[in-house]
Formats: sequence, structure tokens, C-alpha cells
Amino acid sequence: MKTMLKLSFLLMVVSLAFTSCKKDEKTIKIDGSSTVFPITEAVAEEFRSEMSNVRVTIGISGTGGGFKKFGRGETDISDASRPIKQKEIDICKENSISYVDLTVAFDGLAVIVNPENTWVDYFTVEELKKIWEPAAEGKIVKWNQIRPEWPDQELQLFGPGVASGTFDYFTEAVVGESGSSRGDFTASEDDNVLVQGVATSKYGLGFFGLAYYEENANKLKLVAVDGGEGPVKPSIETVSNGTYSPLSRPLFIYLNSKAAKREEVKKFVSFYLKNAPKLSKEVGYVPLPAEEYAVQTKKFEDFLKSL
Repeated sequence: MKTMLKLSFLLMVVSLAFTSCKKDEKTIKIDGSSTVFPITEAVAEEFRSEMSNVRVTIGISGTGGGFKKFGRGETDISDASRPIKQKEIDICKENSISYVDLTVAFDGLAVIVNPENTWVDYFTVEELKKIWEPAAEGKIVKWNQIRPEWPDQELQLFGPGVASGTFDYFTEAVVGESGSSRGDFTASEDDNVLVQGVATSKYGLGFFGLAYYEENANKLKLVAVDGGEGPVKPSIETVSNGTYSPLSRPLFIYLNSKAAKREEVKKFVSFYLKNAPKLSKEVGYVPLPAEEYAVQTKKFEDFLKSL
């Protein structure tokens, strides 16, 4: 009987301790770009070791999907691979949400094919436009329609979904208008789906953030892009020096002003900016110049003072 009482008491103590621990735990909610996700995830893992009572949840509903949640006040921070659009700004205003945008790294978009593809050496921007523009739907369907010497085989296209900032950026840089694209391709907000699609299709062609290529380089082939100055492959060097054009871009986080008043969120964003140079490089992205991180840090500090 005494043993049972002791066991019950011990279980009650453990339960109370667990409940207390859960009660003290704070949560930072983040959603948005799958491209920015690897950086934010790396930052969150490092941050957890410094503040173990803070839980950081990170969704990947795409830049557009993330801004929808952000505009409704459902998230504290939105990962974005493009600047916020006017219609998204309007939603934020309707819901009395103010924010600050902070640039955290650079990224290059990777154009990739299957490793068994032996005919593609590079694409010109004009060729990419010919493949992806709206007028190509149902018409540009074979490789030899791009160059006559390429195979008389069906193009199997893979790309980010319309809610993706990567989709917006690629269409603007290549087609000339954000969101302007053919619709007959396999689309997904999950870059891993696109990786698998091209990796298992000899006649596959796709595009997504460079970091996802780096993670899957053993099962994909990276293709150079000629933006007018000769073919260039994306890399940390070519993205940072601007020679990989026009498929290089900045990456952002957007911070809700109400969330910014919470101590754990302030510390997280400060930690993010301090560690982004090292962690962005570790996960395959290109850090900003040191002086630009100083600019972003001051922008963040000035934002906090204004609250």
C-alpha cells in the first residue's frame, strides 16, 4: 500500500512538473516560403539550444500561402522568397497588421534536368521563356521544338505552384511578368516532389531554389543559363557577384509588429540576423555582405524603437 502511495505521489509530481514546463513554453509561429525554410529551420535549431523554453513551428505553404496567414494574424513571422505584393499589403492593412521586412540571404534559382539528359549543355533565357510562357501550353511539348538537334521526345515539366515566391520570381525574370506561365506542368509547393519528379524522368525539366539542388546533386543535373553574357551555372560565387543573371534573388522574413513586442520573438529575430551569415551558407545559400547585415540589424532595431 505504501509503495502504491509513493508511486502515485511520484507520478503526480512528474505530471505537475511536465504541466509547468509546458505552461512556461512559448511558441513562435512561422510559415511561408519553402525556399527560405532551410535557413529558418537551421536558425530555429540553433536558437532552441539557447532558449529551450521557446518552441518554433515552421510551415511551408509557399510565400503566397504564408502571406495569407500572416495577413490574417495567424503567424508571427513570414518566410518569403519575394517582396510582399500590394494585395497582400492591403489584407494586412484591413486587419491592422504592421510589419517590417528583413533581407536574410541571397539565392539562385536552379534549372535542372535528369542526369541521363546528355543533350542539354545550357539554356538561354529566350529558350526558357519559349518553354514556360503561357503561349507554350499545349504547343511547345517536345525537346526538339527548343533546338532541332534535341530529341523528338516529350518535355516533362516540373515547377513550384502558383503560391510559391519561386514561381513568381522565375516567371517575372524569364517570361517578363510575375505569375505568367503555361499551366500544363506538374506543380508543387514542396520542392522535394519536384526533385523526385525530375530525378525519375529522363525527359524531365524543372526549377527551384539552389539549396534544394545542392541537397540532391547526386540525382540531378544542374544546367547553366545564358542571360546574355554567356552560360553561367549558379553557385555561391556567381550568385553573390551577380554573374548568374537573371535568376538570383534576395530572401526575406517579415515580422509582425505585435509579435515583435514579445521578448522571445525579439531574441529570435536578433539571433537570426546574427547567425544568418554562417547558417545560410551551411544550408546552401549565399550570405549578404557583412555591411548589409549591419543595415538589416539597424532596420530591425529602429523598428522595435518605433513600437
